[in-house]
Amino acid sequence: MAEGGPITRLPPAPWTQRADLAELLTALDPAGEACRFVGGAVRDTLLGQEVADIDVATTLEPVEVIARLDAAGIRSVPTGLAHGTVTAIREHGNVEITTLRRDVSTDGRRATVAFSSDWRDDAARRDFTINALYADPHELTVADYFGGLDDLAARRVRFIGDPEQRIREDYLRILRYFRFQARFGSLPADTEAESACARLAPGMKALSRERVGWELLNLLALPDPAPTVARMAELGVLREVLPEVREAGPQALAALVMEERSQGVARDGLRRLAALLPPEPALAEQLAARLRLSIAQRKRLSVVARGDDASSTGDPRALAYRIGRDAAIDRLLIAGQSVAPLAGWEKPRLPIKGGDIVARGIGPGPEVARILQTVEARWVAEGFPDAARVAELLEATLQGNAA
Repeated sequence: MAEGGPITRLPPAPWTQRADLAELLTALDPAGEACRFVGGAVRDTLLGQEVADIDVATTLEPVEVIARLDAAGIRSVPTGLAHGTVTAIREHGNVEITTLRRDVSTDGRRATVAFSSDWRDDAARRDFTINALYADPHELTVADYFGGLDDLAARRVRFIGDPEQRIREDYLRILRYFRFQARFGSLPADTEAESACARLAPGMKALSRERVGWELLNLLALPDPAPTVARMAELGVLREVLPEVREAGPQALAALVMEERSQGVARDGLRRLAALLPPEPALAEQLAARLRLSIAQRKRLSVVARGDDASSTGDPRALAYRIGRDAAIDRLLIAGQSVAPLAGWEKPRLPIKGGDIVARGIGPGPEVARILQTVEARWVAEGFPDAARVAELLEATLQGNAA
């Protein structure tokens, strides 16, 4: 409940009925006073959305949490002891248990914390009011210290306290603000939050590139990030983390989102990142390296960004044969073209091999490879005909070679 306000309870949700969760809470807090659900699980349940992760806040310090779990035979992993976090391994989904904290010092990237027994202290160090909602695990009553329930009802993403101070504590909160705005917010956005993000955006340069990449891809993977990304560009925030973005990038992203929806293709953050970039593979590779993307992600981004082969013309299957089905789908969608020809399509195998050419009297060496490539190119251009037609193509190629 909001302090002094009416009582709010979580509506029924499958996760609150989990037997393994009840067992965990009994082991930790038999008196029912030391633990509360917090953050996303509370927020999303109030919004009627599916809950992915469950976090528990507790007045117990980590050593005591581990001891109580051990005594109950519940396995745990000390995933972040410096920040008070222990992960309990549970059958239906692991649970993060974090001791109440207050910030001692911050440097814009990380915080030094001290454990606390005050729920308001813990709420005050969180980023947004809608993330500082706590629920009693037994009565499911919601504790709200900073107006998060009203903000949730209004679809308003608002920093706790002074936005500038909260951002200076951790500049990643700028990207988190826009991700939460894209997911939960309505327009017009909170002007104080936007102004602070715009003023302090250069501070993001000191952030871990991995953290920036994770936030960007998660923002782009939301149902419709285009309006938020466009606003980030207007405020000058986008160029601070993605200086490679082309001027028309936000419009290209909006068009891609529409194509994905109209063609029934699942949204994809990396594809949407590619839509923001100019068709320059070297630039895409540079960006992928800076954001510390995986090798597979780097390769895909570079291939999709190449855009040097008129993706929108000819047989989409020929494009997919050359660069892979997934990359071809990316390129076609970005170009506003149909991906229907690739539905259920699997890359075929050329019906002949180099040995078949050698058997026709061509000595092993570069000439075999050249003939094979010529036949393959004609086979692809004709739409992957059967083995009989490939034999004819080989014969024609050999005849031309002899001539």
